[in-house]
Amino acid sequence: MATEIAKPWWRETIETIIWAFILAMLIRTFIVQAFWIPSGSMIPTLEVGDRVLVAKFWTWFTEPSRGSLYVFQYPVDRDRDFVKRVIAVSGDIVDIKQGVVYVNGKALDEPYIKYHDRFNMKPSEYFPEVPFKVPEDKYFMLGDNRPNSQDGRFWGFVSKEDIRGPVFFRYWPLNRIGIPK
Repeated sequence: MATEIAKPWWRETIETIIWAFILAMLIRTFIVQAFWIPSGSMIPTLEVGDRVLVAKFWTWFTEPSRGSLYVFQYPVDRDRDFVKRVIAVSGDIVDIKQGVVYVNGKALDEPYIKYHDRFNMKPSEYFPEVPFKVPEDKYFMLGDNRPNSQDGRFWGFVSKEDIRGPVFFRYWPLNRIGIPK
C-alpha cells in the first residue's frame, strides 16, 4: 500500500493562486467581463459610473440585434471600448432627419431617448451618400443621450469582429442594479 506525501502548505497556496488566476483570465477573456461607464453618452439608460457585465461569448451564438446595448472596440482609438445601442444591422438603410432616425424608411420608436437633438445626416467621409446602407458584417451604433454622444454619426460603422458582447447586467450602483433596457 502506497502512502501519499502531503504537499507543504506554501506549495498548496501557490498552486491555488495560480489556478485561480488562470480561471479568472479564462472567464474574463471568453465568458464575462466587467466594464465601467465613463461618460454620459448613454443617459438615462446608463449613468456615469455605472458598472456593467458583458457576455463576451454571446456573439458566438447570435448576431447583435437592433435596440440592444453592446460594448465594442472604438473604431477611432482601438485602445478604448465604447458602449452604444445597435440602431441598424447589415443591409439596413438609415437616415436621420431633425433627430429622428429612420431605418428602412420607418421612423424608429425610441422610448429610451430622453434628450433629443435636431441632427440631420449629411454626406461625410464615412457616409458619402445619405441615406446610407449598412455594409455587410457592420453595425450602426448610437448613444441614447444624442446631444452628448460621440457615436456612429461621427465615426461610421462598427465591425462584427470589434464587438465585445452585449451588456446584460448592471451591478453598480446598488440602487440601479438590474438589466438595463
